[in-house]
Amino acid sequence: MSEKFKNKYRISSARLQNWDYGWNASYFVTICTQNREYYFGDIVNTTMQLTEIGEIAQKYWLEIPNHFPFVELGEFIVMPNHVHGIIVMNKTNDGRNNGKNDERNDERNNQIAGTPKSENIVGTPTENIVETPKLGVSTTNPKTTTNSKTTTNPTAPASEKWKPATLGVIINQYKRIVTINARKIHADFGWQSRFHDHIIRNEKSFQKIKNYILENPLKWTDDKFYQ
Repeated sequence: MSEKFKNKYRISSARLQNWDYGWNASYFVTICTQNREYYFGDIVNTTMQLTEIGEIAQKYWLEIPNHFPFVELGEFIVMPNHVHGIIVMNKTNDGRNNGKNDERNDERNNQIAGTPKSENIVGTPTENIVETPKLGVSTTNPKTTTNSKTTTNPTAPASEKWKPATLGVIINQYKRIVTINARKIHADFGWQSRFHDHIIRNEKSFQKIKNYILENPLKWTDDKFYQ
């Protein structure tokens, strides 16, 4: 996936007040279970051993591009109590240039240049779920509901930011379908209400995060999510 940074998704800053999470970029996402319970399995001899719920979490992560066709998946892993993954948004038009040249995109990037690197913690409100294609549910014309031109206004009310084709909606739908199926096995299953995301700024960062994900099981006892 490193080719995504060959002059295509090079971001000058990690954050973000003026950042629209419907824009093309590579995002590193971490989603934790409620109270960091080990619903997904455990690490045995540095290898992740998935439970049935862990297999559900993995299955539906892999299905994200089926329901959001503009998404490409980078490296990911299901750990005992969380999921790490790279989501690459690759829309034909993410709304930044509106058919004009790329200078407007450069202006947007310049506006956020110099903003300090930071981890963004995003809430996952349940309203507006019906506006998006639901993971695990077929639709007659999914591209209609995932219009790549649909974007959010960073200054709009919070409810307007949760529209189709944003990172928050993708993760919200993933969490929703995993919860529905996991509770058939364990009635108490739940996620933390928020998730962590980080905009990957360049290829060096992309490779570093990719390696972190791959090595996560090897360093589990030193991981901040280990308990």
